[in-house]
Amino acid sequence: MSNRHLHQHLTSFNLFFLLFLFSVLFSGCGSDDATKQLSAEERYELGMKAFKDEDYLAAIEEFKVVSIQYQGSKVVDSAQFFMAESRYLHGEYILAAFEYDILIRNMPSSIFVSRSRFRRATCFFELSPKSHLDQNYSRKAIDEYQAFLEYHPADTLAPLAEERIVELNTKLAKKDYESGMTYMYMEYYKAATYYFDLVLDKYHDTQYAEPALLKKTEALMNRKKYADAKEAVDKFCSKYPTSSMKSNADQLRIDIETKMIEEKAQKQKKLEPIKDTSKQVPQSGS
Repeated sequence: MSNRHLHQHLTSFNLFFLLFLFSVLFSGCGSDDATKQLSAEERYELGMKAFKDEDYLAAIEEFKVVSIQYQGSKVVDSAQFFMAESRYLHGEYILAAFEYDILIRNMPSSIFVSRSRFRRATCFFELSPKSHLDQNYSRKAIDEYQAFLEYHPADTLAPLAEERIVELNTKLAKKDYESGMTYMYMEYYKAATYYFDLVLDKYHDTQYAEPALLKKTEALMNRKKYADAKEAVDKFCSKYPTSSMKSNADQLRIDIETKMIEEKAQKQKKLEPIKDTSKQVPQSGS
């Protein structure tokens, strides 16, 4: 091999060796970055940055790492709470309710417990549909708000919880009242009475109790249960003396009393003895 070729060969070899060395060094640095273990606090801070930037999916991933891998950390309850908050603000109400429940059950001494109870109730409140649809979430929300009030009666959010319970109960009352009205239109008066009674028994403090009592009176009258109808209309007039439906109630009372008089007269007529107009047969030897 000539000196020229030998020099070229050595130059190529040296270049290859240098490139190899650099690649090893750089790959080593990259490997260190990739395998670097972040602390719970660092993960939490990354999650909070994403949360404040409203990047809730990224926040959830960071908070999830803290809650799973650093269960003994002092920031684990904060991470659990803000993971639930991220799901809530992202509109994932079922998953958010689940995450809040984890904090309530597993971290009962956390400062976030009261807010988690309220938020869990609010998840179901957000899922509560219009009155004509199934109201399972409405009932669940009421139960959760009542639990919040039971555990945290002096919390600043207690008045709002009470307001929402009233709102949800009104929705449930509306559903039962509308069901009763549907059966009234169909002339299924027994079924209508059942739903009006539900309103009166469960939601007597809502705006639907007043019309439900009057409609119950109408349903009972149509079922010819005049004594029960009279009792219902008397109760209406006593309980709602200034009602805008008072004139309707007064007319119903007159109609019921008229029917009761007619019914009594019919019963008396049936009880009257039948006169024997046949001639008596003369006894023999008389």
